[in-house]
Amino acid sequence: MAHIIPLNYEQAPLASQAVFDEIKALRNVDDVNNFWKYMASHPETLKRTWESLRSVMAPGALDPLVKEMLYVAVSMTNSCEYCIRSHTAQARKKGMTDEMLGELIAVVGMASETNALVTAYQVELDDDLKG
Repeated sequence: MAHIIPLNYEQAPLASQAVFDEIKALRNVDDVNNFWKYMASHPETLKRTWESLRSVMAPGALDPLVKEMLYVAVSMTNSCEYCIRSHTAQARKKGMTDEMLGELIAVVGMASETNALVTAYQVELDDDLKG
């Protein structure tokens, strides 16, 4: 497995520093998360990922809290501890309570269970679901 070394601001290429500056300004933080530092050695990937994430997570038809909770749910199904922790923290900042997290975990668990059963039984789609 390839090992990438995270780059701090001072070590990062100028193009990555520009993305770091934008992240820090938008999020009002002194430093970027490690996620961004690992991509800093490849400024094109860093910039593309930041722009996509910023766009997708911006306010829209879905409430920002709902978006964070969806991110947590998908991260749980993908077993990405980093993303689970990062987006749970963001969801909490946006108002997610312990009760909401508990229900979210219950839904993720139930969906995983029923998805596995549907797959195991090879359940065919009902006619009214095909439309």
